[in-house]
Amino acid sequence: MDTSARPRSTYQNHVLVSVLLVLAGIAVALGQFKVPSIMPAIMEQFDMDVGSASMLMSVFTLAGIFLSLPTGFLARRFGAKNMMVAAVVVMVVGTAVGTLATSAAVLVLSRAVEGVALVFCGVSAPLAIRAYVAPEKIGFASGIWALWFSLGSFVGGVLTPTVFGAIGFQGTWCVMAGIALVAGGLMLLFVRPVGGGRFLESVLRPQDGAPREKMSMKGLFSRNVLLVLGGFLMFNMVLISFLSFSPTFLQGEGMDATLAGFASTLPMLVAVASSPLFGVLADKTGRLKALMVASMLVMGPCAFALLTTAGPALWAAALVMGMVGLGAPTMFLIVYPSVVENKDAMPIAMGFLVLTQSLGQFLGSSLVPAVLGTGGWAAAGAFALVLGLVGTGLLALVRLEAPAKDAVAHDEDAASTAV
Repeated sequence: MDTSARPRSTYQNHVLVSVLLVLAGIAVALGQFKVPSIMPAIMEQFDMDVGSASMLMSVFTLAGIFLSLPTGFLARRFGAKNMMVAAVVVMVVGTAVGTLATSAAVLVLSRAVEGVALVFCGVSAPLAIRAYVAPEKIGFASGIWALWFSLGSFVGGVLTPTVFGAIGFQGTWCVMAGIALVAGGLMLLFVRPVGGGRFLESVLRPQDGAPREKMSMKGLFSRNVLLVLGGFLMFNMVLISFLSFSPTFLQGEGMDATLAGFASTLPMLVAVASSPLFGVLADKTGRLKALMVASMLVMGPCAFALLTTAGPALWAAALVMGMVGLGAPTMFLIVYPSVVENKDAMPIAMGFLVLTQSLGQFLGSSLVPAVLGTGGWAAAGAFALVLGLVGTGLLALVRLEAPAKDAVAHDEDAASTAV
């Protein structure tokens, strides 16, 4: 949706919108991350081996790969807020199916349904931000939204074992469904839809049997778009490499399992502050490319340290990654829509972005074990380092327009010279 010509009164409070959206996103992300910390108990209860249990997580990646583009078309057809509401509803349905599961097959099926909700959320929320938030506040709002996945993983890892220990499997699933209902209800009530409707967006339908206007796909595969998507692919491969395998390395070095888990998730905690900060810097300075390249540049070296050392360098790398590297998701959410020339196809473009994210996580989790088997932890660290540097190189080639402040200053200089 092109909002450049809309009156300011149609925009909403950017803090309120971003907080309500991220709460809904965290609730949906909890659906994915309620499993890892209690995986052994689930395997025992449902008589699952390691291979079948791994499907409880990998089905989410598969959902992203196969459903991201169709979700983009749905978001264009039904509206961003409607799709966010649908994400919450689908998550609750999937969790309810899981609550009633008596076999491993039904539990995996319920996880697939929850994976659909995750895709709906990842595609639709950035579109809602751009529809409801004034252009000069999009950076901050995107920075808040970028926390949804990391906070979902952290809260899921901390909350699930405690709840599971207190009320068991079915009780835990019911609590997660309740959290989603509350977060979705707040979003439904207090984020005003655009285009009419009190709580949901009005869906425009062709009149008198007229065919729906076809959408042009022009501009979705320009040079800049492909470079940003390539950088985003590398980022997600690096991210999943240390999130998935750093705890195993650290425990192998003699670190306590709890401390190893904390060390590997420390960047996510630090990002709670740095992600909105990167959004504010983007809004204030307009230096989108510099911020994007700088954040990507530190990812490879930091991931290398997280996969190869258990000493002081580990903690320094975790802090630097959290303060700088995890500003990258915010920057991708800001830069990517700006390089998509066909704004009418933005929902489809967001589908490609989520597809790239899912593909990157799938490739990272699939290739790192092979690298480990060949060259050990040093090779895995070097692999992550190279991915990070390749991503930085791709982003350095992106051509963005000069920041607005620079353009104004240039115009003023030209005017004074003419006088």
